[in-house]
Amino acid sequence: MVTSPAVIKPDLHTAALVGTSRHFGLVGRVYEIVGVGEKLPNGDLLMHVRVLESGEELDYRLADILDDPKER
Repeated sequence: MVTSPAVIKPDLHTAALVGTSRHFGLVGRVYEIVGVGEKLPNGDLLMHVRVLESGEELDYRLADILDDPKER
């Protein structure tokens, strides 16, 4: 499912992602979504994520998160 950034808004859907884990791409490292960030000028939303392997925290676009596979 591809979601247009123009329709992404912070709501219950994005809040429900907090605490879930995904992979960067098909075989990338696992990250946990830890918070909702700011809305970008293009309408996308940043989410705060933590890379489980390293503990690094960063902001990652919601549109990219929705394309990443869920952790099994």
